[in-house]
Amino acid sequence: MIRKQWQVAKCDKDAAAQIAQELGVDPFAALLVTAHGTMPREALEVFFDPDPPLTFDPFSMKDMSAAAQRINQAIDRFESICVFGDYDADGVTATVLLYSYLEARGANVIRYIPDRMTEGYGLSVSAVEQLCELGVKLIVTVDNGVSALEEAQRCRQLDIDLVVTDHHKAGAQLPDAVAVVDPHRPDCPSPFKEMAGVGVAFQLVCALEGGEADMLLSEYGDLVALGTIGDVVSLTGENRVMVQRGLALMNAEPRPGLTALASAAGMGDRAFTASSAAFTLCPRINAAGRMGSAEKALELLLCEDEETAAQLAAEIQAMNSERQRTETEIFRQVLSRLAAEPALLKDPVLIVDGEGWHQGVIGIVAARMVERFGRPCIVIARDGETARGSCRSIEGFSVYDAISSAADCLTHYGGHPLAAGLGLQTSRIAEFRARINAYAAAQTLPFPVQHIDCRLQPQAISLDLLDALSVLEPFGAGNPQPCFGLFGVRLEEISPVSEGRHMRMVVSKNGARTGVVYFGMPEKQFPYERGDLVDLAVNLDRNVYNGETRISVIVRAMRPAVTQEQKVLDGMRLVALLQRGQPLTAAQAAQLLPERSLQIEVFKSIRQRPLRDRAYEQLCVRLGDDGGRYPAIAATVEIMLEMGILSVDELNCVSVTENAPKVDLERSALMQQIRSGLQRREEV
Repeated sequence: MIRKQWQVAKCDKDAAAQIAQELGVDPFAALLVTAHGTMPREALEVFFDPDPPLTFDPFSMKDMSAAAQRINQAIDRFESICVFGDYDADGVTATVLLYSYLEARGANVIRYIPDRMTEGYGLSVSAVEQLCELGVKLIVTVDNGVSALEEAQRCRQLDIDLVVTDHHKAGAQLPDAVAVVDPHRPDCPSPFKEMAGVGVAFQLVCALEGGEADMLLSEYGDLVALGTIGDVVSLTGENRVMVQRGLALMNAEPRPGLTALASAAGMGDRAFTASSAAFTLCPRINAAGRMGSAEKALELLLCEDEETAAQLAAEIQAMNSERQRTETEIFRQVLSRLAAEPALLKDPVLIVDGEGWHQGVIGIVAARMVERFGRPCIVIARDGETARGSCRSIEGFSVYDAISSAADCLTHYGGHPLAAGLGLQTSRIAEFRARINAYAAAQTLPFPVQHIDCRLQPQAISLDLLDALSVLEPFGAGNPQPCFGLFGVRLEEISPVSEGRHMRMVVSKNGARTGVVYFGMPEKQFPYERGDLVDLAVNLDRNVYNGETRISVIVRAMRPAVTQEQKVLDGMRLVALLQRGQPLTAAQAAQLLPERSLQIEVFKSIRQRPLRDRAYEQLCVRLGDDGGRYPAIAATVEIMLEMGILSVDELNCVSVTENAPKVDLERSALMQQIRSGLQRREEV
């Protein structure tokens, strides 16, 4: 269980009351909107409008006129056009959207999505040459192309025109193309920059139709919604409007492929929501590109026959199951590697590598590692002499800047502050690990943040409250599902479910009781006990079973209610310095030094009850400490582990070693490191 830094938003009750009165919305919904800061009156009206207008002008984007003109010319001349896409949900939906539109216009059009494993991301010279052999005269990229400098030059040489539509960050030089439509190019005056690749493709179609956005959204809105949600771009502004309408279209007139995919995923007759798109549909579309061919997902979304759709959905579901098994196995190997080489866990950035790991899932494994360890993580798949890595980070630490600091170790890299990809020679992995961690060690690494929108009492949880939240949907990046803080609740009941993979609890406060579920928290790593006072960060979800609607209270984070957070976080940073073997100041060493009486207390407590998940904060609670002695308590355990008095298993459970020999803790390397720090005070 990772420790997050909790941040509780400051809601403006007066502003909320005014919003509720003037706009006629639920007061609680208005209160939650104020938790995200002040919003202009015009923006509030659009946000709460059940049918907000589309206001974006596609021609406000640089080069849009040139792009539309060249594509319309190709349609009129019946030139061979290729829509060149990408293998993720955004790229697939963008490809389907533009391909479908051009086909409906009677264009001579084909589509091309590169193979993730053999071709990699984006336009390539080999693909350009292959398309030339097929007689293609115009390539239109979607969700890629803004960095295709060499490929654009090859297009020129082969007399193929190129139109780029993309949403990724543009470099200092743009491709030599007929048009480069990308809201992130520096000279693009577009007022809205946060579109996904499918959003840019939709704006291109609007431009081709002369701006008929409403009509086109009623036909392609489901694709726009699916790709926008899948790419985790901000669900604000025009994106929120498009996703709202797209979800409505998905529920009113679902494509046979989406109906079949939902059925294969076990969704039953449940309505399509942003959540089901994000956690059920998009992962399966992505799985096709990760484990097989994205062409299957493309065919599914284009399919109009229910029987064929069911067959394709079954194949994609099988790919997703394979993806889950592969991901789980690699994650198991990662944990085994970390258990065998615990020194790696001391690094501020966790970097693990393995031979033959599937490159299509290492990004997901890296994300799971971030959730498990609360630190930036990089997973590298080796393939003989070459390797490829995927990086995921936490809020406040740019993994892109980190890998840029070691760019000379890499053959290529790219990405964003929270996610990036890279390539390097296998022989340079150790050097890369050292360089990245030297960069990170020179900074104060932030803790993962747990945002709380509003404090909530258990007795306030009701279906009426859940209904009030519906006006805030769809939820996603930029408009997250509200997270509530249940502070100072008592654990009344604890029971494992699903063979110990999840925990179900009953908590109480002021006489009110409510059930909560902590998914992904294994029983053997759950450090709390009945009677403990805890704080919970929770989401509220609607659960319909046998026609009855109930509220599900889902735990997102948990901490003891009786410790002082800043003391604990400061203590964790100090212990990390000790574990990494960094020199300590006298003041730091004094906080870490465990007195003999504390050593006895810690040993007795763990002998009486093993410490699950190395939960040092919970050990502080056991010993009646508010977190002020966290450094010394944690240092005591680390020293005893080093000397063999205590042992830790593969689940990070600390217990007293059977028949442990008597040892002098003063001979511990960690203790000597602390003593060295204290000597600096004496020398001064």
